[in-house]
Amino acid sequence: MRLRRNSDIELGERALPDLLTGVLEQLEGASMILAPGDIPIYQSAAIDELGILKENRIESQELLALVRVVRRTSTKQQGSIEIARGPIGEGKHELTVNVIPLADENLVLVLMSDESEAQRVHEVRRDFVANISHELKTPIGALSLLSEAVLGAKDDPEAVKKFATRMQSEAKRLTDLVQEIIQLSRVQDSDPLKVAQEFGVNDLIKEAIDQCKTTADARHIWVNFTETQDFTVKGDREQLIMAIHNLIENAINYSPEGTNVSITSKLQDSIVDIAVTDQGIGIPETEIERIFERFYRVDPARSRQTGGTGLGLSIVKHIVTKHGGEIKVWSSENVGSTFSVRLPIVTNEVESA
Repeated sequence: MRLRRNSDIELGERALPDLLTGVLEQLEGASMILAPGDIPIYQSAAIDELGILKENRIESQELLALVRVVRRTSTKQQGSIEIARGPIGEGKHELTVNVIPLADENLVLVLMSDESEAQRVHEVRRDFVANISHELKTPIGALSLLSEAVLGAKDDPEAVKKFATRMQSEAKRLTDLVQEIIQLSRVQDSDPLKVAQEFGVNDLIKEAIDQCKTTADARHIWVNFTETQDFTVKGDREQLIMAIHNLIENAINYSPEGTNVSITSKLQDSIVDIAVTDQGIGIPETEIERIFERFYRVDPARSRQTGGTGLGLSIVKHIVTKHGGEIKVWSSENVGSTFSVRLPIVTNEVESA
């Protein structure tokens, strides 16, 4: 928490008594006190994290409208507003706002709590139940049938070996599916910007490439990353690596053997663009809108062959959106695809670039 004073506003120490600031410091949500002219003279650290202010002025017209009603009526107002998580992308903070008039100096107290987390948990639980019951039926049903086949072929060693191999394949598929469901659940249930740290983009890309090395070598695919200027982003390191890893592995799995997968990064208007390009089968134009849906597969047969669960791209989109970014796709059938993760970089880096 910190106190901000504006030289154009004459406020004595008694305008913000220790008791008031002490109470505000104990609150979990975001808070600020506005002087006449709606200039903040006190704000919590969460205000900066949410991006409520720009050049010490309130950005949200919805919030300003609530404040003006309070000043006009001298009565408490409550409402809900949405704040973008970053300068690009679809991510939003859903905030419950209480605006309260203070008796002294025509001050207004603003209290905000982020309801995005509760809403997210509700949606995760609802979607989880709807999707998981269907997706688990296939490998579990296959294992059940194969176990019956093994029992029926107990006197035929070759048949037992064949069925056992298929059982191993289905068991691996089930394990991969459960693992990615857990990953998706964790991503959906977290807010990486609340505990954000800063990381260099080049290191994130190199770590993701290293994790895909075994898969790439097995398919004789060359993964190429030409390092350029490094850029710094903030968020959850493991999640960002996971997003890039999923895109690279997806490119490998849907590319012919002996082809190239290339990764580039470039800066445009304070946004770093991390692009993963393959020479694969491409995506039909009619399918592009659906590829980020949970469990959606463009080519179910190929997904089964490569062990795809249909969750990889959904995980990527959730991670990128949670980091205040966006993901773009270009694809042409039998030519290849490019997936671009676009993230805001650390502000002070733009100023020094």
